[in-house]
Amino acid sequence: MKKKPVIFILIIVIVVVGVFGGIYITRNIGESDKTINVKDSKAKLEKYYEEISPIMGTPTKSTVEFYEDDNTFQELPELSDSSIVVSETGELYAEIFSSSEKTGTGSDGFLREMANAFNKSGAEIDGKKVSIRLRTVSSGQQVDYVASGKYVPAAISPSSTLSVKMLNAKGVKTENITDSLVNNYAGIVVSKSTYSTLVEEYGGANVQALAKATADDKIIMGYTNPFTSATGLNFLVTLLDSYSSGNILAQKAIDGFTAFQKNIPFVAMTTGQMRTAAEKGTFDGFVLEYQTFLNDANLSKNYTFIPFGYIHSNPLAAISSASAVEKQILSLFADYCEQNGGTLAKEYGFNTVPDGFVDMITDYSGEELIAAQALYKENKDIAPMVCVFVTDVSGSMTGEPLNTLKSSLINSMRYINPENYIGLVSYSETVTIELPIEKFDLTQQSSFKGTVESLSANGATATFDAICVAMKLIQDKLVEVPDAKPMLFVLSDGETNRGYSLEDISDIISALQVPVYAIGYNANIAALEEIADINEGICIDANTDDITYQLKQLFNANM
Repeated sequence: MKKKPVIFILIIVIVVVGVFGGIYITRNIGESDKTINVKDSKAKLEKYYEEISPIMGTPTKSTVEFYEDDNTFQELPELSDSSIVVSETGELYAEIFSSSEKTGTGSDGFLREMANAFNKSGAEIDGKKVSIRLRTVSSGQQVDYVASGKYVPAAISPSSTLSVKMLNAKGVKTENITDSLVNNYAGIVVSKSTYSTLVEEYGGANVQALAKATADDKIIMGYTNPFTSATGLNFLVTLLDSYSSGNILAQKAIDGFTAFQKNIPFVAMTTGQMRTAAEKGTFDGFVLEYQTFLNDANLSKNYTFIPFGYIHSNPLAAISSASAVEKQILSLFADYCEQNGGTLAKEYGFNTVPDGFVDMITDYSGEELIAAQALYKENKDIAPMVCVFVTDVSGSMTGEPLNTLKSSLINSMRYINPENYIGLVSYSETVTIELPIEKFDLTQQSSFKGTVESLSANGATATFDAICVAMKLIQDKLVEVPDAKPMLFVLSDGETNRGYSLEDISDIISALQVPVYAIGYNANIAALEEIADINEGICIDANTDDITYQLKQLFNANM
């Protein structure tokens, strides 16, 4: 008789285990692996957040200054000797700013090799040896340096004439030395399957078809920042022109752009960032120059290049302030390149016209190009950003690193669109929510600036605990603003000696698809790059002296 209650209890236990076990086993039926992964990651993040138990800070307000003048002069760094890739060798020389696809190494070193050869050629003016000094400066920065007067070389050689036009529109006169040192072409690289989709569903493979497919959410496009990248600017102008031929500022162009932009995950700061994202499958198509495409065996074999826009003619334009002798040297150098550079240019992938290239019809003015950039800045944010700045205030940041962090954040915050949602987290061995995420209106700007100013450094370093807290704040805000795009900035020296590790949280960052932008101050850059690489973010070295300028361009592109 005593066995019956035991058997009855066992039956109840078996039934309960079966029911709840069945519920557990079938809880995710009908859900994709991605959905399950996101759910699990959110649960893991919630657990970490509770264990970290962040402190709630008290925001400090400060007066927000309004700047009507162009601050480019102050933001641009002093050019260092490291940007000089060819040094002058003669008594007389002319300095040239050139874009990186001509001043690098290997197949990217055309102009570098030509300048070195010219300097050894024995060219003279009035019996004095002449030479070229060559600096690597991006096309967008060339315009900024010269227009602001921060640094003015004898000449510039950007990727395209668009930069020269913009410089002229900013009041700087130039003299054309040559229309083209070498020809290159902008285009969109797409997979074979994406190319087939464009042809079969949209009647062709061109910018119009790509824009329509992107707006329809059939493909994901990637392009580079039109404020710094010649290819990015060329793409923007071509895109606007595809909606309203001959008038890139028309409402029809704006409407088309906003429909396209709503499905762009982010605008890449660099070609490298964009290609990393493409390799991870983030993009179905991305912009690139043809010379780079030809020199990448994997791309040229497995992908298709769709050309667009203006020729990247790589002009050589003298600045009006250049002396008569400098202009003579530049002319001698241009002639030398024309007479001696043909074989090398071809070998390095220049001067090869891609199939299907049709040059742009409309010759837009520099003023219109500048207005197109402004249109982009004003209309790119279809959905707001939900962003948290994670600031390292551990003992290793004492002194110059923290002072640089504060000044770079305060000086660049003016470039954040006030429609975005911004929060601030600081950390040492503990984590403090300094400023909960709110719309970046004047009140939030005042609290952001004042709180950043009040930061002080001491203690150990719990970087990944702070990232967890920031991720939790972002996820909670996305419930309130579901259409927003998340972004996280980590401002640190890259060291970690407390709390969770990257290994503990990398799967959370990956599953929740929050791009992490790391800014290093006296930093272990490799550690920060590892964080940024998870979701195609980038890592910026604040020790390069141009941190405010770089943050400005990043905010212009994405915030």
